[in-house]
Amino acid sequence: MTVLEIITEIEHFAPLAYQEDYDNCGLITGDKTQAVSGALLTLDCTEEIIDEAIKNNCNLIIAHHPVLFGGLKKINGNNYVERTIIKAIQNNIAIYACHTNLDNVKQGVNKKLADKLGLKNLHVLAPKSNLLKKLVVFVPETHHQLVLNALFTAGAGHIGNYSNCSFNLEGTGTFKGNTDTKPFLGKPGDLSKEKEVRIETVFEFDKESKIISTLLKAHPYEEVAYDIYAIANKHGQIGSGMIGEFETDMTENDFLAHVKKSLMSGCLKHTKKTGKLIKKVAICGGSGRFLLKNAINSGADAYITADFKYHEFFDAEGKLLLVDAGHFETEQFTPEIFYEIIQNKFPTFAIRLSKTNTNPVNYF
Repeated sequence: MTVLEIITEIEHFAPLAYQEDYDNCGLITGDKTQAVSGALLTLDCTEEIIDEAIKNNCNLIIAHHPVLFGGLKKINGNNYVERTIIKAIQNNIAIYACHTNLDNVKQGVNKKLADKLGLKNLHVLAPKSNLLKKLVVFVPETHHQLVLNALFTAGAGHIGNYSNCSFNLEGTGTFKGNTDTKPFLGKPGDLSKEKEVRIETVFEFDKESKIISTLLKAHPYEEVAYDIYAIANKHGQIGSGMIGEFETDMTENDFLAHVKKSLMSGCLKHTKKTGKLIKKVAICGGSGRFLLKNAINSGADAYITADFKYHEFFDAEGKLLLVDAGHFETEQFTPEIFYEIIQNKFPTFAIRLSKTNTNPVNYF
């Protein structure tokens, strides 16, 4: 098993194209062709995590948070980041980070948090726009289904929980090739009128290269007529945060007790209680200040996230119960996602969930 084989499965689940601009996901240290003796799964990568990997013969660490966010001008061990990188390189340990791309996929960090809280009927809180494109291509009637099936296999035609989505319209195509052509239909120099089908289907922007390559291989024409359009629609499966519901509503006190127990939190910070029952809940693992308005506009009774500053609690304005449950606490279950991805694909491969508590925040 190589590093590349393992991270390919993770990136299939959470493509790097979905990370935020400021992020640094991907392989931080190591060689993709390196054989892997074992993988250690963790939220953070620290010196203690490197030590745990060495102790358990794991030469691949898969972390949620990148140990490197910006560039290093010097690597001389002056801080924990430099010391972690040095120790990883000295011990031939590859470090891979899967961060905001895992936050942004529907089955990622927030789905895991929702499951731990018992939320149902889940939807992305703030779907992202401009992630979809539309392909329009004209195909001879005889090859319509063949080309369409090839596009579906390549990843086109997925809309939410639906697959094989397309619009097909029959019509007449015209063309005339010069003497240098070898047309699939008709003869060079003759005006051809052929029965064709106009296919329209959507695809995610990061699949464009694969979609077009597949189209050109499957299409019988010497010159393939196709158009690609950018779509501003929101992508319901990709975005920030999540919103769901409890099967039955509960009082604010019961809700807070439930959150504290479910997340094993040492402390919850929250706004003044509103006096409402809690049923509809918005969540965002990690720092979720930027989604407060989305949570309010969604009609949520409560919003669970982390890293709110003092004055930012005022912004809730009594419209919902805002709960800061802690950054570590709302993301601590993320390594379980890595475990499930790898276990499903490589059931006999040696993987370990880290036993090191990397939470830098302590409670007295």
